Order: sequence, then structure tokens, then C-alpha cells
Amino acid sequence: EVQLVESGGGLVQAGGSLRLSCAASGFSFDDYAIGWFRQAPGKEREGVSCISASDGSSVYADSVKGRFTISRDNAKNTVYLQMNSLKPEDTAVYVCAADPSCVPLMAILGDYWGQGTRVTVSS
Repeated sequence: EVQLVESGGGLVQAGGSLRLSCAASGFSFDDYAIGWFRQAPGKEREGVSCISASDGSSVYADSVKGRFTISRDNAKNTVYLQMNSLKPEDTAVYVCAADPSCVPLMAILGDYWGQGTRVTVSS
């Protein structure tokens, strides 16, 4: 019954903000790194950000550094992705995934994957 459920996507104008949530259940959440990925039509899935299980350290794709912030609330089994200064190129389905480490997770080798939430940024 492992489950990752994303929410918070929607339609925003360029320069706007969204906060995505990834709610996890069915596994030991605080032992897993959680990453965010995105896939746009016709493009490969790419890693956006990951937050570690052990100390909360995080990594970001160069394309989102300074604009996106990942955080986790272990008491709520939830990871967030705050997205600011959104650009049309951020338009994609955003998916969260879990793995014990950010290293294999960001290689798209995570153990568990959600179904995604759609983000559309208009110009």
C-alpha cells in the first residue's frame, strides 16, 4: 500500500508561484529521500530537486536554482516544492518519488513514484 500523492498543481501566469505537496504513506517516510521530477510533452523526465532523509540536505537542477525550494515535514509524511518566479518552460507534469538516497533517486531509479500533478505556466 505504498502511495505517493501529489497535489497543488494548476494554471499560473509567468512570474507566479505554486506550492506542490507530496503526501506519502505505506513506508518509513523519514528513512527515504524524496525527489521531484517533471516531464513535459515530447521531453524526457528530468530531476528537479531532492531532499535527503538523514539531514534534510537538498539538491536542485540548475534550471530551478534560486526559484524553487524543497522542504519536508516528517510529522506529516509530506514533502513540498515551493515554486516561485515560474516560467513557461516550467510547464510539465510534476511527480514525486522516494528512495533511501538522493543519488539513485536523481538518476530516476527511485523505489516509489506518484502519478503527478500538472503545472501549466502561461506566458
